[in-house]
Amino acid sequence: MSRVRAHGSKMGIAAAMGGWSARHRWTAVIGWLVFVVLALAVGQMAGRVDSTQEQGLPGEVSQAAGIIDDAGLKGAAGEMVLIQVKTPGGTVADPAFHTAVDNVIAAVKGSGQTQNIMSPYDTKAISPDQRSALVRFEMTGDIKTAKDRVTPVTDAVSGIQSKHQDLRIEEFGDASSQKVLGDAFGNDFKTAELSAVPVALGILLIAFGALVAALLPVLLAVTAFVATTGLVAVISHLVPMSDTANSVMLLVGLAVGVDYCLFYLRREREERAAGHDAQTAIKIASATSGRAILISGITVIVAMAGMLFTGIADFKAMGVATMMVVAVAMFGSVTVLPALLSLLGHRVEKGRIPFLNRAAKNTAKRGGNSDSRFWTTVLTPVLRNPKTATIIAGGALVLIASPALGMHTANLTMNQELGNGLPIIQTYDRINEAFPGGPDPAHVVVKAADINAAPVKQAIEDFRAEAVAKGASKGPVTVTVHAKENIAQINVPLAGGTDKAKAEAGLVQLRDEVRPDTLGKVEGLEAPITGQTAGSMDFTNKITSSVPPVFAFVIVFAFVLMLLSFRSLTIAATSIVLNLLSVGAAYGVLSAVFQHGWGAGLVGATGTGAVVAWLPLFLFVILFGLSMDYHVFVVSRIREAKMRGLSTQNAIQQGITTTAGVVTSAAVIMVAVFAIFGTLSMQSMKQMGVGLAVAVLIDATVIRGVLLPAVMALLGERNWYLPKWLGWLPDMTHDEAVLAPPAAPVEATRPAEASDAARV
Repeated sequence: MSRVRAHGSKMGIAAAMGGWSARHRWTAVIGWLVFVVLALAVGQMAGRVDSTQEQGLPGEVSQAAGIIDDAGLKGAAGEMVLIQVKTPGGTVADPAFHTAVDNVIAAVKGSGQTQNIMSPYDTKAISPDQRSALVRFEMTGDIKTAKDRVTPVTDAVSGIQSKHQDLRIEEFGDASSQKVLGDAFGNDFKTAELSAVPVALGILLIAFGALVAALLPVLLAVTAFVATTGLVAVISHLVPMSDTANSVMLLVGLAVGVDYCLFYLRREREERAAGHDAQTAIKIASATSGRAILISGITVIVAMAGMLFTGIADFKAMGVATMMVVAVAMFGSVTVLPALLSLLGHRVEKGRIPFLNRAAKNTAKRGGNSDSRFWTTVLTPVLRNPKTATIIAGGALVLIASPALGMHTANLTMNQELGNGLPIIQTYDRINEAFPGGPDPAHVVVKAADINAAPVKQAIEDFRAEAVAKGASKGPVTVTVHAKENIAQINVPLAGGTDKAKAEAGLVQLRDEVRPDTLGKVEGLEAPITGQTAGSMDFTNKITSSVPPVFAFVIVFAFVLMLLSFRSLTIAATSIVLNLLSVGAAYGVLSAVFQHGWGAGLVGATGTGAVVAWLPLFLFVILFGLSMDYHVFVVSRIREAKMRGLSTQNAIQQGITTTAGVVTSAAVIMVAVFAIFGTLSMQSMKQMGVGLAVAVLIDATVIRGVLLPAVMALLGERNWYLPKWLGWLPDMTHDEAVLAPPAAPVEATRPAEASDAARV
């Protein structure tokens, strides 16, 4: 069979890899399995290194953690037990109250997990109304594992509560709150992870109607994830990882792995339905869909690399992990997949689902292209009136995106994240009411050449006095001195309490006014201010400052890749604009639902009044990469049709209709998987799920089905415009080979093949 190459260029790397794989199919399959097993084994031997507090948090929080770590001080998780009178007229002076305090102290001490237990009568931790007191103590051992060891303590406190029904005895602190938050976060991600694969497989079964064909994309995605898990463990010794990065890696790996396999399978089936023999069909799929996969994969990797510019450990971990899983999935798609298709042959249609098989036969009777018939109906008016379609679709997206103009971002508090129904949240609120600023004090880590030097001691005392005098704190401000390490730790309850704005204002006052006038006057002294409020504020500031460089990097490099891949300035520019519209629409929906509360009840959202601070940047990177995934696939088919001599109008119609089925199937899978996150308990997970699902849905329908063809129809031949001064750019279009019609007539193809090949 003769092969006609576009512009007479040579076959490129995707076709070469696919051809080699099909010729050496057992080598390719066994090689892939060996790679997966070896990568996992090496990773398990190396062990995963997770980011520490110092690496994970920006600003002064990181500086303070560094001082503590360098001094060899083991930070301890602070806990407190609220003992509160419930009956009218009772006070902390009652004998029963004293007994309860003594019982609590004995119980937490008896758990064997506590140290530095302080009575409220010694520390004066008694509320102004004389009805509440706090027993403070620390967890023994490593602060990072305290949440795993706090259960005996909370059980002991609960036991004391059962003996004093007239009092409220409840625990709150670093370990107990982190356990609740960690359990909720871990359970949410576990639910999503366990649900994602079955959901994807179910949709693929509907799409293909055959078990083997449906399993291929899932197996490719899962094996790519498994291999990357091992590789990431090795890389974690250079770039520390996290559980969040692992879950995001699964999410992205499943999305791109399934997408790439769908692209390949659809094209291979399509060519078999057209009458090509199996090997030729694989070669065509390698040269076309394989090339689209390479371009898409590289673009997604570039987008994910934007996370590295944040300087935040979790984002760097997510960036590296997702870049690696995309690279592995991309490599597997263009190597092992052609080998599997060559090995399976017609057996790829094994395991038919009866009622889906009947639907397939009905589709075949109607011409084998129900998807294209639907999209032809949609495209006809779009291509007839592209200007009107552009105005309507573009205007609708701008309208959807408009709420994002007033987007407010913030780190969610525990009660915003989990709602007010949890007992520990109610305890947190009660402590704040009785002791404003108590649960979340600011921590000043003072490091000096001699911590006991007179000027240093005087500066610390001045800081304590000024913090209260200037209104940043209502006290008591406590100091713990580590003389051997020449470090002092000052705990400052912020006057704002649970009022985030006031607490942050107090923190700024400590940093910008109190510290310079006191501690700042001692030469050589370091005094970073940390704590939960500081960490939240510094994180938000760091994320905000990272937006311009991340956006610029992703947009510029995506533009360059599209320019090189399609040798068209117009295609590159329109791809960026359309993807930005998709992201903008997602931002608009997030702002409308979670900030303004429009339709929040439909997704079970509570009134957070803000979009979680890390989400806009995260969504931009993820969505830009995944949107390019579809864009490259669709535009590649349009350009391929154009290279075969079709007019731009006809090339657009053919490109859209021939890719509509696979894009729809891939989008449905992604929307379903992302929507799982929208059903989870944590508000940040809901926001992520809704944002991703809405953006993918808009991208696969309004953008790819209406706006893209309308804009390309308006531009006409200008779609392929490349200025002469850019003629020096390397030609990366040579994989767009155009095959001559099959030597055998279509009727010679087995009916079952033609029927099944038309389905996705």
